[in-house]
Amino acid sequence: MNLQRIRRASIGFVLLSGWFFQAGLHAQITFPQNGVRDERSGLHAFTGATIVVSPEQVLENATLLIRDGYITAVGSNLNIPPDAVQHDCEGQYLYPSFIDLFSSYGIPDKERLERSSQQEALTTARKGAWAWNEALLPEFDAVSAFSGDDKSAAAMRDVGFGAVLTHRRDGIARGSGAVVLLSGQGREHQAILRDRAASFYSFRKGSSTQNYPGSLMGAMALIRQTHLDGQWYAKQRAPLKEVNLSLEAWNRNLDLPPFFEAGDHYSSLRAAQLGREFERNYVLLGDGTEYRSLEEFKAAGNALVIPLNFPAPYDVSDPLSTWLISYPELLHWEMAPANAALLSEAGIPFALTASKLEKPGDFREALQKAMRYGLSESAALSALTTVPARLAGLSNELGSLESGKRANFLRCSGPIWEKESRILENWVGGKRFVRDHSELGDARGRYVFSAGGKVYRLEIGGKQHDPELKVFDKDSTDLKAKGKISGRQLMLNFGEGEQSYRLSGWWIDDKLSGRGQDHQGRWFNWSTAFSQADTTGNAAEKYARMTRDEQDSAKKAEAPVRIDPASIPRPFQAYGRLSQPQQETVLFRNANIWTNSDAGILEQADVLIQGGRIARVGSGLKAPDGARIVDATNKHITAGIIDEHSHIAISRGVNEGTKASSAEVRINDVINPADVNIYRQLAGGVVASQLLHGSANPVGGQSALIKLRWGASAEEMKIKGADAYIKFALGENVKQSNWGDSNRDRFPQTRMGVEQVYEDLFTRAREYGKRKAAGDQSLRPDLELEACLEILQAKRFITCHSYVQSEINMLMKVTERHGFRVNTFTHILEGYKLADVMKEHGAGASTFSDWWAYKYEVLDAIPYNAAILQRMGVVTALNSDDAEMGRRLNQEAAKTIKYGGLTHDEALRMVTLNPAKLLHLDKRMGSIEVGKDADIVVWSDHPLSIRSKAEQTWIDGKLYFSLEEDLKAREHLARERNRIVQLMAAEAAKGVTTREPEAEDQHLYHCDDIEDECAGF
Repeated sequence: MNLQRIRRASIGFVLLSGWFFQAGLHAQITFPQNGVRDERSGLHAFTGATIVVSPEQVLENATLLIRDGYITAVGSNLNIPPDAVQHDCEGQYLYPSFIDLFSSYGIPDKERLERSSQQEALTTARKGAWAWNEALLPEFDAVSAFSGDDKSAAAMRDVGFGAVLTHRRDGIARGSGAVVLLSGQGREHQAILRDRAASFYSFRKGSSTQNYPGSLMGAMALIRQTHLDGQWYAKQRAPLKEVNLSLEAWNRNLDLPPFFEAGDHYSSLRAAQLGREFERNYVLLGDGTEYRSLEEFKAAGNALVIPLNFPAPYDVSDPLSTWLISYPELLHWEMAPANAALLSEAGIPFALTASKLEKPGDFREALQKAMRYGLSESAALSALTTVPARLAGLSNELGSLESGKRANFLRCSGPIWEKESRILENWVGGKRFVRDHSELGDARGRYVFSAGGKVYRLEIGGKQHDPELKVFDKDSTDLKAKGKISGRQLMLNFGEGEQSYRLSGWWIDDKLSGRGQDHQGRWFNWSTAFSQADTTGNAAEKYARMTRDEQDSAKKAEAPVRIDPASIPRPFQAYGRLSQPQQETVLFRNANIWTNSDAGILEQADVLIQGGRIARVGSGLKAPDGARIVDATNKHITAGIIDEHSHIAISRGVNEGTKASSAEVRINDVINPADVNIYRQLAGGVVASQLLHGSANPVGGQSALIKLRWGASAEEMKIKGADAYIKFALGENVKQSNWGDSNRDRFPQTRMGVEQVYEDLFTRAREYGKRKAAGDQSLRPDLELEACLEILQAKRFITCHSYVQSEINMLMKVTERHGFRVNTFTHILEGYKLADVMKEHGAGASTFSDWWAYKYEVLDAIPYNAAILQRMGVVTALNSDDAEMGRRLNQEAAKTIKYGGLTHDEALRMVTLNPAKLLHLDKRMGSIEVGKDADIVVWSDHPLSIRSKAEQTWIDGKLYFSLEEDLKAREHLARERNRIVQLMAAEAAKGVTTREPEAEDQHLYHCDDIEDECAGF
């Protein structure tokens, strides 16, 4: 006899008593009752079950008692009260219902504010004493808008969830969320467990129609400034300077557990860092890519909520279209199911969510796949019960089956992790929800019954939840039966002509009985008893009947998969590293060494690097013990190239051009260490870059200075101890010359207005500094003015986008009036017109080699500009401003020999020592001198030749690029692509749904890109 079968003849009574219990449960004290009130307690006893109390405790043959929606006792040999409704759970399992911490269940979407025109939205359209920015909605409480939804609740219950933390997924500050039971519509008063359970944040402005923020760095600056505003607001004393209901709500929400939906794994780490600035330990909602940064998440210490949204395989039948699929996309398809297992192995706490799936019904299948990829049963159950209960502050009510907790539990036909096991019931707050009536028993087996005076044999096989019916006569002839079992009801047609019958009946306690009609429509009673257990649906016997090839295929399909963390490249990109380069002691012998010092170019000389520094330069150097010897005969060695003006490695927006000054935003916040242009530029001999804000407004954002340490984290790429910089801009871009008629509101709209922006900003910054120095307690901290004050105090230096002589002259005069100097004019294509004035002012130049006539304000540009500036004594560098040009800055430098007659040594300095001087890094970088950083390039030929290749690029004495390793990486990449493509092809052969290949759009930023290309959800 099948142990999964429930032997209960009194099913009708149980269902009826359950209905009365439900009616009593929902008779609320504060509501009037129409009719007779049912005051029964709703006492239920679930006996004979395997009860999974928690991930750490399992009871065999145990009993669970519940009353009035709460667990009153759990254990073995319990005394069952005589008035309890008993549920025989022999062979079944009870689990705590799951909890989803990231949901919008029962919360309507926010409508976008209507605006009168398509003009720029510089200020909020909201009416009332709310925040200045429409993306700040901390005053919204999800509980105030919550309304249960039967359909959505049922979909979640069906896969095991009993409670969710719900919120409105809109805005940067999203207000508070509520923990609610999934009990459906009309039960809201009893469904709400915690009205203000958590606060929610994101980097997306959602329904806001306001321009600011227009970038990821802008969103981060807005959160940072709002924290400071909240602190300032809390310190206000009467008379109040302002009443701000949003800031009051923001401060009120600081007492709640904070949840942050950041986006990808890099943005999650950004959110974690931002939270640490204000002692906020965010629970981070992930996107399933966290396995790519395990060490960083471990160090951050934040708990995660991760989805199980595994990508479908691509259709790889066409080899040409398959090339559209990027390597990271291929690799993610293979590794994504292991995300949860890898986080668990790393000891990183996490909960699971169904929120990113197309439909909740896919959750259990995705969970089982995650477990096949290494997620343990204990870790899976913890991530669905105890961990989310703890993170929501509800461990005393949910997450385990212990006395005193809510009666939220699952009744399953077997261990919930097994494919054949089904969720029979989901009890939510003591209310019974039947998942599938057919799962209340197992009807499979053989039966004998009579119809029309003849004896027939009925066989019910197939799957327990999807049985197959067959009828045979005494000669074992298959009578081609058609029928189904729905719940406990059986419908069956079989036979032909005068021997055709239509039966309807019920299966109760191993018996089938009911009524039938013969071919003439005459009614008769029929019944049959269980004869023999069916095995046709048994997985083991099905496997035994397979061919050897089918068995091997089945084994392979269900075999556990182990993803080794050591096989995950860093960064998760083509040419990513499986191990990071180590610092070496290396002696380069017999090379032509371009020192960029008074020593000039040394022929057939040696360089020793040790401890990340240049240890010695000369001839006939002796190699220390254990040193690597590199024969550099006929090679050329130079200092690494430095790009003073670059926009690579920036995430989600290079401009925050939504207002005249965005001095508060920081490129340091949004460094993207996985940009493949880092690797490509290493192949061109570049070792360091200044990552600049764009040129959309007069005062842009703060710069980031990085070394191209491919495979390191964003934080590890930053040049420690470097001076701080900020981007300014002049010209057509900042006055929105070519932005269209819908961009006519933001000041300034003229070059005269640009000057006034600077005058106003520096005047306000100076006054701000005086009040700050005086200890003015009423001073509101202002990140924009803080950055500008740093400029006045020579703690931050200006790199200014510029073209036209008049404006260049204007900015020098403005800064001189305010007591400081412009550090660098970048682009500076009319610099040759006022090189003498620039020298007197003290400004350097970072220009293009031969760009001209690409827009009106560069009509006077000439290719001799760099040489003229250099000869006038202005420190002059050449920059890229372009990801592609950044790979060949050595060739750009060579053009100054043709256009201007510079020496070879002078030309090379324009991309090495001179940019180091402009960035105040020349004491560490830019030349090959003892004590400087071991940032060097070994060239196959003359470094300014178009035929020369960077054979090796070293940073801090570590080999970050070599042609030899590059060839190996290409071969490895080809093998890996082919391997994964073959795996995808095998999946498609099994009938798995595939998706069409699409080219991944890699956005290469330039100065004038004004949008975050993925700003919305």
